[in-house]
Amino acid sequence: MTSAFSGMARVDPVVFKAACPDCRAHFELSANALRLAIGATPKTTFYSFTCPECEAAVRKPAGERIVELLTGGGVRTLRLHSTV
Repeated sequence: MTSAFSGMARVDPVVFKAACPDCRAHFELSANALRLAIGATPKTTFYSFTCPECEAAVRKPAGERIVELLTGGGVRTLRLHSTV
């Protein structure tokens, strides 16, 4: 009997390298550990995570390339809407 998945390649989970500005630790995070918020301007577009070393809440700006990498890697995305 042949499995329906026999021809599929195994895909390793995506991990992202990150650093904490508070404790200066460097580590890898899975897509589930990151959040991406896309706003109307570059100033309101950022990604966030909790440092696994010191548990600080970290928020960093996300330019176009970072947004592309994070969304392509499966990071959950929140689109912020303008109230104007």
